[in-house]
Order: sequence, then structure tokens, then C-alpha cells
Amino acid sequence: YVCIGVKASNYFMPPETLSKGGPGGGKWINIDATLSVATNDGESWGADDDGYGRIYAVGDCNAGGIANPGAAPGDWPVPPIPKISYPGEEEALIACKNIVKIDKLVYKNETTDLFGQELKPHSMHWPWGAGMFATSLGPNDACFVLGANWEKGSGYTVVWGAPCAVQKEIIEASKVDECKNGMVGRIIWHFVHHTPVHLFGGGPRWGY
Repeated sequence: YVCIGVKASNYFMPPETLSKGGPGGGKWINIDATLSVATNDGESWGADDDGYGRIYAVGDCNAGGIANPGAAPGDWPVPPIPKISYPGEEEALIACKNIVKIDKLVYKNETTDLFGQELKPHSMHWPWGAGMFATSLGPNDACFVLGANWEKGSGYTVVWGAPCAVQKEIIEASKVDECKNGMVGRIIWHFVHHTPVHLFGGGPRWGY
């Protein structure tokens, strides 16, 4: 088996919603800034009568960024995002928060939040945690890269060897515990995607 690279499996989506390029030959689901499904022409797909998206694509299935034809990736509205767990979870949180906001706007006729701020769907950004990778290199070896971005060769290898293999096991065990609603996992990981204040990283200042 050749176990390298990625390949889209979005055959169930209409062709007009699938990218013409990208990793593995393309066919990733196009998204707009709110993570709602979009067409190749940039039009919202599946929006309601008020223009709010009703169908979202998060994680590995989407195109992993919003391109600006002819511009360098750093100048895109959302530069290319790696297909790893952190961005997928961040996108899922943003999509869920947008669904809640749209429900308030459309069905409850609410236009502001508790602090008087205008209710509107959040826009996606390049998540700072997308630049951290813990990659297994066997049962007793791994490497951890920090500070990577969309530029080739960016980031720093800060942990490697057996200590990193232990680090990866701790990450895996605690994430599984969080998914099982375990206390230890939730204590470790809850505020990673529920940060009340963002001082950097592109997210809204007062969280989602």
C-alpha cells in the first residue's frame, strides 16, 4: 500500500461545489468566509432566503482555504490550511456558533448579543494552532513542529525522539478522553477552542 498524501472523497457533492485544484488533484468542497458551502464562482450554495448559509463544510473535506486567484497564498482571504485535527475542530466550533447566530437572527428576530454587539456570522481565519504538528515516526520516535504557516519550510522542530513519542501518546489519550466527556481531557483541551479572549491568532478579541 502507498500510504502517503491525501485524496478527496466528496463524490456526493454537486460538481459546481468542488474545487478544480488542490491536494490530490482537487475536488475539495469550496467554502466561503463563514465556512458555508460555495460554488466555483464564489456564490453561496444552499443559502436560505435571507442569504445565510445552511450547509457547512469543515475539516478535511473542504478546500482548506479561500483562494485569491493570481495572489500569493499569504494574500488570500484564508491561506491554505493543513488537514490536521486542530483546524478541523476550530472550523467546527465556528460553524456551530454561526448556526446558533443564524437561528437567533432568522427565528428569534434577535439582532444583537448580550453586550449589544451586532449579530452576524463569524468569518474564518488562519488558525494559529494549524502550525503545530506532532508526527509519528514509529512506535518510539516522533517529531513536533511549532510555528509553521503556509510558507514552505516554515516552523521549528522543537521536540523529537522518544520524548516526542510520549508527548504524542499523551495528546492522543487526553483527546480521546475529552471526546468521551472525561474530566481530565476536558480540563486539558476545553479552552483550546473555547478561548474567552484572543490576544493573537486572528480570532475575535472576545472569543466565539
